[in-house]
Amino acid sequence: MTPGRYVWHNGQFVAWEDARVHVAAHALHYGSSVFDGIRAYDTPQGPAVLCLAAHVRRLFDSCRIFRMELPYSPQEVSEAILETVGRNEHRACYIRPLVYRGAGAFGLDPRKAPVEVAILTLEWGAYLGPEALEQGVDVVVSTWRRMAPSTHPAMAKIAGNYVNSQLMTMEARDAGFAEAIALDVEGYVSEGSGENVFVVRDGVVYTPSLAHSILPGVTRQVAITLLRELGYEVREVSLPREMLYLADEIFLTGTAAEITPVRSVDRVPVGPGRRGPVTERVQKAFFDVVSGRAQDRHGWLTPVRVRSEPTPSGE
Repeated sequence: MTPGRYVWHNGQFVAWEDARVHVAAHALHYGSSVFDGIRAYDTPQGPAVLCLAAHVRRLFDSCRIFRMELPYSPQEVSEAILETVGRNEHRACYIRPLVYRGAGAFGLDPRKAPVEVAILTLEWGAYLGPEALEQGVDVVVSTWRRMAPSTHPAMAKIAGNYVNSQLMTMEARDAGFAEAIALDVEGYVSEGSGENVFVVRDGVVYTPSLAHSILPGVTRQVAITLLRELGYEVREVSLPREMLYLADEIFLTGTAAEITPVRSVDRVPVGPGRRGPVTERVQKAFFDVVSGRAQDRHGWLTPVRVRSEPTPSGE
């Protein structure tokens, strides 16, 4: 990963190495932060951010659930994201807006600590490796379950929720797998450590509904839209674990993972053990749009104006 030169921090640009947080920040002690993950893609017209409005809305939704009032409007955050990408002169990048409780109060009522906002960018390729997009990845069903209803708010992208994801990932990697899939408290398929799950059987595409402790993925919704435009039926349902072993195809979606096929689950091959035709078609449709090869009929791409000589304020 190659970080951008500048970070937008509380309304000002600072050098990457100067973007610091105090050790007394509430978020460091209690996980009281909210974040999102966004990608900008290189197109013939220049860099463009994918689904900016949807990601910013989810950021604000997560803050609302967590009782965090942002000191900026959605429009201001959106403009700051675009300006950060532009100042760092990225052609393509990963974008991380972060809202966190800073220093100023201890204790378990986070509202007594100030709310701070940062926007980071970095150049980051395929999350699970470039070969994974074609060859697929091997996954394991994790022993760690997703949180039960009314324990953690799964629909919010709160940093504290990702302790669960970290435990899943470490368990999977230590066992030789690229990724893990979690079940919910009732034993139904939930999601990966940072991805939504899609299962294909007999030409029908299934994905867990929001009732199964999943994050409402922005790339998930893009994939659902593209699949239906390609003529596939998509059902948001309860998926028993067994469907993972009976699937003709499985793929994962996420901002970092994009659309990644799964070639085995618990060492059981998925279909023929390679990327299937449905996955390949939706992958192609996705990358055609984000690369500018296909018409952006849904207005998913927001262009970025790249500055030739970025200068942080105060210099």
